[in-house]
Amino acid sequence: MELTEQEGDDETFKELFQQLDPIARKIDNLELTTFLSEPYDASDAYLSIKPGAGGTESCDWASMLYRMYLRYVEQAGFKYEVLDLQEEDQGIKAATILVKGGFAYGYLKAEKGVHRLVRISPFDSNARRHTSFSAVDVLPVLPDDIDIEIKDDDIKLDFFRSSGAGGQHVNKTSSAVRITHIPSGIVVACQIERSQHANRDRALKMLKAKLYEQQQEEQRKAIKNIQGEMKNIGWGSQIRSYVFCPYTLVKDLRTGEHTSDVKKVMDGDLEPFIKAYLKWHANGEKAMDVGEDE
Repeated sequence: MELTEQEGDDETFKELFQQLDPIARKIDNLELTTFLSEPYDASDAYLSIKPGAGGTESCDWASMLYRMYLRYVEQAGFKYEVLDLQEEDQGIKAATILVKGGFAYGYLKAEKGVHRLVRISPFDSNARRHTSFSAVDVLPVLPDDIDIEIKDDDIKLDFFRSSGAGGQHVNKTSSAVRITHIPSGIVVACQIERSQHANRDRALKMLKAKLYEQQQEEQRKAIKNIQGEMKNIGWGSQIRSYVFCPYTLVKDLRTGEHTSDVKKVMDGDLEPFIKAYLKWHANGEKAMDVGEDE
């Protein structure tokens, strides 16, 4: 059956319209790469999660964020390694993953800061609404030739048994390593490797990355240093709110980007928030009166 001229035009229009969407996405992604021109944007990244005060509630929220980021990393086509995972009965008390892939740090740096959750607590028999906080830290994996001096007298080494997933060797030897940098108070840990030596090397690389970023931020004197940002994991310092009740809303307090589809975000759909951050950051992080939701 032959198509009429009008039907043929409609089919042609549909085909052309279908081709516009992937072209628009490519143009959008190309625009974003122009925002990723800062030092180490193209590097791999360390992403760490630490619950705030609040015990079980905050540890559970940290585990929810951990799952969200693993899903985002997989969807974005990155690879990852779990370097440290300290689990509680109802969540996690610390986690660090190494994210590998082009511009991993450039994209994930949007997530650095305090994340706030509002929900009806599953741990509250009275079904009351609770607010929880967790801090997310993102650092670039530095090249080996970066010169950051760490004196032996300035660090404290602790060795402990690994916990969580990690293979048959877990909990059999005290191979996990925790390093405390005494002058700054920075603490890093690694438990993925089978030997203390290998875990120590990985932990030292993370410590160097933290010290490097602290040094850079102190030099800029325009924003708080790393430790200052991470000391207060609570009210007034959050970058994003996730409201599950009495309504659903995820809202970035820096850019104003928001969505009511909380489930989609928790399943790793962070791209709209990351894109909005990169554009906002490239425009000089101009203050926006975006308000804050209860």
